[in-house]
Formats: sequence, structure tokens, C-alpha cells
Amino acid sequence: MKVAFTPEAAQQADDCDAWWREHRPSAPGLFARELAEAQAIIGSMPGIGPVYTILDGRAVRRFLLRRSRNHVYYVVESDCVIIHSIWGAPKGRGPNL
Repeated sequence: MKVAFTPEAAQQADDCDAWWREHRPSAPGLFARELAEAQAIIGSMPGIGPVYTILDGRAVRRFLLRRSRNHVYYVVESDCVIIHSIWGAPKGRGPNL
């Protein structure tokens, strides 16, 4: 299944990747690798993430990037998966969806 990003989620991914590359010199590409792996997993098994909330009648699911400690929030549509947010798990609260 195709995986797409909202403009906001794409910007969040870019910002997180830039932060990771600057502040984690021992593993600068870790976030990008984990996100790419998550896209592949979510695209092939869209129901894998637990339901985080219901928004406008649609289940918003969450997938954890374990090593970088970020969550990917997404909605499964009939023909694609839409990533709505990339959010740091350590923030202790979820994103505004």
C-alpha cells in the first residue's frame, strides 16, 4: 500500500532528521533509516500500529521508532496510508492532530 505524508508530517520528519544528524554524531542516519523501515512496515501491514485516537470517525494509529524514540501517527485510507505526524515519544504528550 502506498504511504504518503501530510505537508506537516513531511516537515516534522525533515526537522527531526536534521536535529538527529546534528545532535547524534555517532548515528546520524538512524532516524531516516527507522522512518524508512516504518514506512515499509506500515505500507505492508497498515493495521500493525495500535489505535491512538479516533479523529473525524477515522482511527489514528501510532507506530514507535524504537531507537530514535519517535512515534509515527497515521490513518489508513482505502488505497493508501497517510502519515499525519512524527512526534517525539519523550515529550510525554501526543501531537495536535
